[in-house]
Amino acid sequence: MCSLEQFKIDLKALTEDETPLSYRLDDHFFAALDDAEIQGGALHVSGSIRKAVGFFELHLAIGGTVRIPCDRCLDDMSQPIDTSLRLLVRLGSESSEQDDTIVVDEKEGILQTAWYIYESIALAVPIQHVHQPGDCNDAMMRVLSEHSAARSSDADANEGPADPRWSKLKELKMED
Repeated sequence: MCSLEQFKIDLKALTEDETPLSYRLDDHFFAALDDAEIQGGALHVSGSIRKAVGFFELHLAIGGTVRIPCDRCLDDMSQPIDTSLRLLVRLGSESSEQDDTIVVDEKEGILQTAWYIYESIALAVPIQHVHQPGDCNDAMMRVLSEHSAARSSDADANEGPADPRWSKLKELKMED
């Protein structure tokens, strides 16, 4: 099990210099996060946090691969990830988030970066994720082709007369 403690940064303990950060993310990281849609992966996170006057600036580069289900066959697939994260952090009277600025309660002074790192990774995953052609599960692809819209419309044509409502809709479509 991955401890998310390593992703906490004590802002009050930082010096004026840049503080380097480096993490290795694996399946345990994704399992430790509640509601994570990404099932696993192997990523490297590197960067730094710099203390400036009145704020902190966090820069992270994230690279590697994540394991997600293929939209087409539902088998796991590897998706390359190459993204970055930049956050401005301030200490304030209570914790809040505004755009890319995070306010951390100055009494606590701890920034938990795990969820921000996860969100950056999740946003780098394409909306549609499918295997390369020929890599999908053959059994699932056969089932999918049996139930595809083109095949089911051919079967409907052989079953007999269509519902008259559909005929009227087709007539309207042809008029345009």
